[in-house]
Order: sequence, then C-alpha cells, then structure tokens
Amino acid sequence: MTHEAGIPLGIRFKLLSDTPQDSAAQVVGDVVIGDHRDLDTLRAFARGCDVITFDHEHVPIEHLRALEAEGVPVRPGPDALVHAQDKGVMRARLQAIGVPCPRHRIVRDPADVAAFAQEGDGFPVVLKTVRGGYDGKGVWVVGSAAEAAQPFLAGVPVLAEEKVDYVRELAANVVRSPHGQAVAYPVVESRQVGGVCDTVIAPAPGLDEELALKAEEMALTIAKELGVVGHLAVELFQTRDGRILVNELAMRPHNSGHWSQDGAVTSQFANHVRAVLDLPLGDPRPRAPWTVMVNVLGGDYPDMYSAYLHCMARDPQLKIHMYGKDVKPGRKVGHVNTYGDDLDDVLERARHAAAYLRGTITE
Repeated sequence: MTHEAGIPLGIRFKLLSDTPQDSAAQVVGDVVIGDHRDLDTLRAFARGCDVITFDHEHVPIEHLRALEAEGVPVRPGPDALVHAQDKGVMRARLQAIGVPCPRHRIVRDPADVAAFAQEGDGFPVVLKTVRGGYDGKGVWVVGSAAEAAQPFLAGVPVLAEEKVDYVRELAANVVRSPHGQAVAYPVVESRQVGGVCDTVIAPAPGLDEELALKAEEMALTIAKELGVVGHLAVELFQTRDGRILVNELAMRPHNSGHWSQDGAVTSQFANHVRAVLDLPLGDPRPRAPWTVMVNVLGGDYPDMYSAYLHCMARDPQLKIHMYGKDVKPGRKVGHVNTYGDDLDDVLERARHAAAYLRGTITE
C-alpha cells in the first residue's frame, strides 16, 4: 500500500522481503529475499537506496545504527524506532517528557508482579513482553501471581501495567518530515475483538473537541520529542474519568490509519512516502463526515474473490483492499472502507462487506 502511494510520484521501490509470498513482494518490481536481522544482508540491500523505511519495527537497532554510520538515511531513525521496539524504553521516555501513561514498571518474577499489584489497586494487572508483541500477542491479563509465570518464559524483560478502566480505545495518527513539518489526522475510535483491531471509525464519534485536540497535540509532541520521521500511530485509552493515556506506539503506516486510503485527502501511506523523502506533506483532512474501516479476517471460506460480485453490486461505493495473503482463520487478509453522511449506514455497509468476504454471512 505504501508502494501504491508512491507510484503516482514516480518513486521506485526496492523491497527486502522474508519470502516471495509477502504482500509487498507480490507487487514491487525490485525484490530482494533476505533476513532483515542480518547486517550483511542489510548492507547489500541498502546499496543504491536513497532512503530506508519500514513496514514493521523489528529490524535490529544496532544494525540500523551501522547503516546510518555508513551514510545511509534511515527514516525513522534508530533513536526514534527503539521506542516502538521496546515497551520499557517507550514508557520511560514518555514519562520523562510528561506524556500520561498507565502506572507501570519492569517486573522480575511473579512475586514482583504481586508486589506491583499491591502497590496499586490489586489484581488484575497487564503483563507485556517488552519486545516482539503485536495484535494481542505478548500481552497477558493476570488475576494472581500464580497466573503470572508464562510471560517470563520468553526470556525477555516483562513490563507490568495497571489494567486501565477505559471507555474505549482511540488512535491519533500524525506524520512528520525531517525538516519538522507535521500533520495530524482526525482522532479515530479503534474497536478490538480478541486483541485484534476489528473496526476503526473516523473521526471518533462523540469525542469532545477539547479531548480530541489534546490527543492530536500529544501525538505531535511525541513525534517531535522522539525525532520521528514518517508516520506515527499513538494508540490511546479514553478513561472513564475523562483522561487519555498512551497505550502503544507504532512508527509506520498503521491499521488505525487504513481508513485514510479512501477517506482522507492524503492517505497515511502517501504522507509517509512524502515524509521519508522530505517532500511537503499532504492534507490529512477527511473527505466525508464519516469513514469506517473493518478488517477482513480469514475464516473457513478460502475463495473470497467470488464474494466480490455480491459486495460490489450491493455497494458501488465500497472500497475493498486485499493483501494477497493465504487465508487462515483469524489472519488479517484485507480490509474494507466505506464513507458517507450517516454513521449507522456507513458502519452497516462496512461490517456487511467484511462479513460476506469472510464467509460468515451469505446474503
């Protein structure tokens, strides 16, 4: 999708991919198959590149520092990206710059988890491995010290956080360029099912204007203070007592911004490309009062293409985006975007299309 956004600008992409089956490898012309964890592979890949950017946060920071030392522009740079890789580093930095977060600290073992719980409101508490988690993986909600053993089996530090009493999850998406220009998209509501993003509504319905502005300003501050170049997604909790707390950071185009492909003047993907190339950023404003994105998760219905006839005929305004992935139960294989003036109608259209593509409904 980032490649697609670069095509009208005449941008040539070179892709380092784990396998030829990866989504981007199916569409980018210049593909190198290799391991992003191997420094020699990264060095060879970087030759001839004007700038390096990412679609995930897992390239080792020390390798990116080596590339920078050799004169390769890396955006976002390792000093910023480490905050999306390591939740412990992220929490410490956000606390240092005064960004509100859940109560937290690194814990050593289940007994330390019990002590952390006792320091606050007791169990349950949330445990997270500081590296490698996504879409609910690497996250546990535990109700006692006896339930707290599994996170420590991974052999990496474990972060304990209070279980926030929140009304809903929000996301603030911003983009920042090397010379400091920045834009903010409308704050969205992100609805999760089983720890996986299911639905995004732009803008977040019923969100107080003052709180929305606060969330956008917070995201812009984080981008500036951490030196982010490119797209930054700040996942937030809206608490029952009217606060917003930072949950996670992602320094790349993000699921909570997929709505912008069809719902914004300039998509997150187009603005990410512009930012990493230090081009002027595009207008992030929405094109319609409401845009809804619903993820298409794989089910027991592998042939989604036959469903296009129904979905496209039923809703000619529907936008379908499929990733070329093998269909597996629960796997994100695409998303749909709908937009319009009536939120209930837009939600119903998006949910129907996603469910029909998955095969959970047949009419």
